[in-house]
Amino acid sequence: MTDTTLAAGPAPSRTGHAPDPRALKAARRRRTLHWIGVHSLGIAAAAFFVLPFVFVVLTALMSDNQALTRSLWPHPFEWSNFRTVWDTPGFLTWWRNTLVYSVAGTVLTVVSSLPVAYALAKFRFRGRNLIMVLVISTMMLPPQVIIIPMYLFWTKQLHMDGTLWPLIIPMAFGDAFTIFLLRQFLLTIPKEYTEAAKVDGCGELRTLLTVIVPMIRPAIAAVALFQFFYCWNDYFGPQIYASSNPAAWTLSYGLESFKGAHHTNWNLTMAATVLVMAPVIVVFFFAQKAFIEGVTLTGVKG
Repeated sequence: MTDTTLAAGPAPSRTGHAPDPRALKAARRRRTLHWIGVHSLGIAAAAFFVLPFVFVVLTALMSDNQALTRSLWPHPFEWSNFRTVWDTPGFLTWWRNTLVYSVAGTVLTVVSSLPVAYALAKFRFRGRNLIMVLVISTMMLPPQVIIIPMYLFWTKQLHMDGTLWPLIIPMAFGDAFTIFLLRQFLLTIPKEYTEAAKVDGCGELRTLLTVIVPMIRPAIAAVALFQFFYCWNDYFGPQIYASSNPAAWTLSYGLESFKGAHHTNWNLTMAATVLVMAPVIVVFFFAQKAFIEGVTLTGVKG
């Protein structure tokens, strides 16, 4: 019986007929065209986002006479442009100020927003939903609307003009976007974990630090990266509060003045731009897994 079956060749299809070679070839052709189409769109989208960065890097490696000409490839490569920018007076100061602003702002935002998000997600009290609505509504208020009274308060009342403190201190009182994302993630954690911790004698603070925080590390990483990127790229805040004191400038604001000081040296301006972007790209490259996981999980439950 076995020998007869093997000698008969491939089994017929369900309709009783052998597969049509032309139909199989057409199906393979459709799959191939679909694969080419999908990957072509992906390559085109990647090129759309990558080409501006490639243009900036290539221009940063050109000489002053070659920048912004028809020549698209540096000849020769002027690696000394980065050294020239690094040695520019004030550049290291701007770098240090940006790092302090970004790190301090990120730590203060996460530390102050986490307890608020935990209370709004796990505590049951009257007016909880109303408070959450008020927190979210603050996200709809542009900073330009309140900048005049805030500027008068920090500069006229507290005399903190020419510093970054008016930008750093408010982050110690929480951030609406950070509270919202952390709360969304905390809602996905079953209440049995907190109840078990309380049975073991843990208070709310200990439960938060020893039970909840280890479970929400992806969400914390996501909001921390969001805040770090915001502070690193912030231009509006330093322009308002620190413009009168060059020693308090950040990279985003100092880069604008650098371009003004070198109107024709676009190669140096692009080199400075690369040095400003490099830390953000490196941070995201090493933290992208936690960032993507945190952003995905914070939207699971509303």
